[in-house]
Amino acid sequence: MDVMTHRDVVSALAALAHEARLAVFKLLVQTGPQGLAAGVLAERLAMAPSALSFHLKELTQAGLLLQKPDGRKLIYSARFDTMNALIGHLTDNCCSGAPCGVEPRLPTAITPTQPGDNMSLTPYNVLFLCTSNSARSILAEAQMNALAPHRFKAYSAGSQPVAAVNPFTLQFLRESGLPTEGLRSKSWQEFAAEGAPHMDFVITVCDQAAGEVCPVWPGHPAIAHWGALDPAAATGTDADKHHAFVAVAAVLRRRIELFTSLPLDSLDHLARLQHLADIGQAT
Repeated sequence: MDVMTHRDVVSALAALAHEARLAVFKLLVQTGPQGLAAGVLAERLAMAPSALSFHLKELTQAGLLLQKPDGRKLIYSARFDTMNALIGHLTDNCCSGAPCGVEPRLPTAITPTQPGDNMSLTPYNVLFLCTSNSARSILAEAQMNALAPHRFKAYSAGSQPVAAVNPFTLQFLRESGLPTEGLRSKSWQEFAAEGAPHMDFVITVCDQAAGEVCPVWPGHPAIAHWGALDPAAATGTDADKHHAFVAVAAVLRRRIELFTSLPLDSLDHLARLQHLADIGQAT
């Protein structure tokens, strides 16, 4: 959709003027062209299937989503052409053609950055810690690297790493369209060793790791605790266990979104610590 009429714009904005629909569209924009199945969307957003179906219909009718069959499932993806046309309509002849005070920035998922873009800005290094480094910290690492790849570089480690990443962790990431290559359970000593990348932030995601004596981190990073339930401790059927991973991942994602939206360059060390502590209470 290269050009939008006023009616098209009103329809799109009306569809997005709802908290749930905005959350659906934002998640699909962040996911990219591959999209997500309706069932995965419902789990990721903790939304009832009936309510999600209604919101997907509204967004599709407004021209904001595409749907395609994949076996017995429907895959939904954002229409980036519509999103770009909407932004173009709203900014057409902005400021009567005069230079704006602030140049607009399109989301990365809409206008992918090319190699070399933003290279003048050094990403913040973030290390997520838990005990075994097989579930929560891996979920946090993978989600942060997908949500803000140009501003942050996330890592994970554990005080007592296990042999392999929990299979339910990998299942969730694959279903969410997130890469799993290179993910492994490893000791936090790797990041305290000479030559390791210096961390700007170290965040524990389990209470046990938070209470342990950590290595001395080079560079004096800001340290915070974002305690979350251990999905690996869930019992019941495989479906019950999978649901536990989905729920914990949603909490971590919410905190990561709050974190990545902070104006970190303008915050001093104490302000960063306070914001990190507040974010650790978000659910």
